[in-house]
Amino acid sequence: MPIDNRVNMFFNAKPHIFEKAKGLRKNMTPAELKLWEYIKDNQILGLRFRRQHPIDIFIADFYCHKIKLVVEIDGEIHNNKENCDYDENRTAEMQRYGIIVIRFTNEEVINDINRVLLLLKKKCRELMK
Repeated sequence: MPIDNRVNMFFNAKPHIFEKAKGLRKNMTPAELKLWEYIKDNQILGLRFRRQHPIDIFIADFYCHKIKLVVEIDGEIHNNKENCDYDENRTAEMQRYGIIVIRFTNEEVINDINRVLLLLKKKCRELMK
C-alpha cells in the first residue's frame, strides 16, 4: 500500500498496531462477528467497512474511511469508570482526525440487530451528505 494511503487511512499506525489488529481479526467477539455479517461486502449503502482497523495507536472495531466513521461494539468491560474514561479520551483523539465514533453494546447487536443497522444507516446517510 502506498505511503500516502497509510498516512491517510491509518493515521500513522505503527507496525505493532497492524500485528495486534491482525490477531484481533482472528478472535472477534460474537457481537462483532454478527455485525460484520451485515456490514461486510459494502452492504450498508455501498460503503466499505474494514474490521479491526488500525488508527494511530488505536484499533477500531469497524471503520469506513470514505465517511470517516468508526463503529465500536462495547462489552461489559466498558461499563466501569476507568474504561469509560479511556473510551471518552479515545473518541476525542479520533475526533481530532475528523473521525466520528458511534457505539453499540454487545447486547444491542446480539438482541436487536435491526435497530443497530437502522441507526448505523442513519449515521452513514448523515455523513454522506
